[in-house]
Amino acid sequence: MAKYTVVSMPGDGVGKTVLPESIRVLDTVGFDAEYIHADIGWDLWVNEGNPLPQRTVDLLEKHKLGLFGAITSKPKWDAVKELKPELQDRGLVYFSPIVGMRQMFNLDRCVRPCISFPGNPLNFVRQQADGGMDEPKVNAVIFRQGTEGLYSGLEWTDPPAQVREAFASHPKFKGFADAPNEDLAISVRLFTRKACTRILRSGFEYAKKHGYESVTVCEKPNVLRETSGMMESIAKDVAADYDGIALWSTNIDAQMMWLTKNPENYGVIVAGNLFGDIVSDAFAGLVGGLGFAASGNIGDEVAVFEPTHGSAPKYEMLDPSIVNPIAMILSAVMMLDHVNETEKADRIRKAVGDVIAEGKVRTYDMARLTGGPKAIDQGAATTQQMTDAIIAKL
Repeated sequence: MAKYTVVSMPGDGVGKTVLPESIRVLDTVGFDAEYIHADIGWDLWVNEGNPLPQRTVDLLEKHKLGLFGAITSKPKWDAVKELKPELQDRGLVYFSPIVGMRQMFNLDRCVRPCISFPGNPLNFVRQQADGGMDEPKVNAVIFRQGTEGLYSGLEWTDPPAQVREAFASHPKFKGFADAPNEDLAISVRLFTRKACTRILRSGFEYAKKHGYESVTVCEKPNVLRETSGMMESIAKDVAADYDGIALWSTNIDAQMMWLTKNPENYGVIVAGNLFGDIVSDAFAGLVGGLGFAASGNIGDEVAVFEPTHGSAPKYEMLDPSIVNPIAMILSAVMMLDHVNETEKADRIRKAVGDVIAEGKVRTYDMARLTGGPKAIDQGAATTQQMTDAIIAKL
């Protein structure tokens, strides 16, 4: 029997392309695992009315470890229109399966490293005062609270009477009192002390283990006084247990400006669900974009690792494939770290870094080419060629 069993969830679009590439790399490095396919994604929604079927939930519950490719999500009414006819009048509502997994298994710690590889032509550069250019080393790791905030699913359009009455009890609701119910949509930003404490402590523990000098709380407490205020308050309490690690605070809007002025100043960043999503994508843009953005969704028992890019359906049918597999491969590396296979993880990271630094093999995004079938003719490497190059280094 294999030492590990990994639930393999390719999902939609290019997820079906990049996930097998990551398994090729894991096999090469000698990761002793059996991979069990699990159904997830848009086709399941269209044909079954559930993008995260119980059979997949059962596999994750049993094996505790998952690799996930990508998902297609569409707005509420577009999603309903794509259901097969016999499912369209059942009141089904699409809900992102990755968000569903996070809530179902309390994968409340979403970790997103945004670390630049030397030699990546997509790395952020800035102009100096003398007209020269420099390339700051970006080494930020975002800890995003994954189960609460505005992604909790507590939403209503045309809210029921008891919901409207509850909101009407707040003095600030007076400005909306004349809005007809059918013209009212409500989303709740909900934080709990327990979840805030867990994500903050995870961030500080990571900073302590990996030698980061600061942890930045990225919220908006001057406006979102209760939710962001709770996160800020708990951060001060948690920081008291970590001598030598500075606690910084930034507002999400200001952080978007500062990250292109002095990104090298930031280490571990902790944020709620929405702001963590925003700031992690922003930092990913400094290290090459979503082709390099890996993430882990980690709970007490179950952990699922995924690239943060979408399903990119326009590229799914290209033959040969042109998408960059590095984000998926780095997500698999995060899985290795999670199960303490750190030697194998370090070997893959080095191999990826060596390929990037050498610069001989570059996917279309790294070559700054327009995506499409002509990219290969213009010198871009295929998805498989990039994986081959990484395997050759291993």
